[in-house]
Amino acid sequence: MRVIGSDPDRYWRASSLVAKAALAGLLLFALTHRDWDRFADKAMGTRAIAYPLVALLVPVAWAVWRRLRGPVRYPWDVDVFLVAPFVIDVAGNAADLYDSVSWFDDACHFGNWALLGAAVGAGLRRGPAQPPFVLALCCTGLGAIAAILWELAEYLTFIMGTPETVGIYRDTLGDEALGLSGAAVAGVLTALRARAAAGAGPVPHADSRPT
Repeated sequence: MRVIGSDPDRYWRASSLVAKAALAGLLLFALTHRDWDRFADKAMGTRAIAYPLVALLVPVAWAVWRRLRGPVRYPWDVDVFLVAPFVIDVAGNAADLYDSVSWFDDACHFGNWALLGAAVGAGLRRGPAQPPFVLALCCTGLGAIAAILWELAEYLTFIMGTPETVGIYRDTLGDEALGLSGAAVAGVLTALRARAAAGAGPVPHADSRPT
């Protein structure tokens, strides 16, 4: 019998729904205020298409897995970690933090990639048990790939062909280094958590329970 209030996913579920609602609201705000300087030259049209697609990755992957492999618990924690960086990014533009706070962009590249690395780690820990060092390397490696792809997308979307094309190189390397560092931190924390869980002994795997 399920005890009221014992659902371990209730906080993650609420956080996921809030994050998705916030992302939708912020993108709508940005699209309806394109004349504001804080949204100028930020490729908000492209973000308004790409970010919702990212927010759908976990639901779509879960639906496909459920159809092919049977009932499986929805990964609300992965969903939150994946969507949060994009909420932070749009919120930072809406609050004009990228232009008014000198360190905000660097903090985002570190913190957001730590969140993306945490999403990878949370997803991997739902599957077959892996050695901690494998989890750390996967989080770091996938985070590094994401950092490189992000910088390429930025370059192709709104840097190429502008006076910043040459001068932006140093900033790009710095952003990639921060993204890699954030993902590495998430990888190490995931590995430590996995090692601690292994040391505590086997526990029932709950991911096969349907929601």
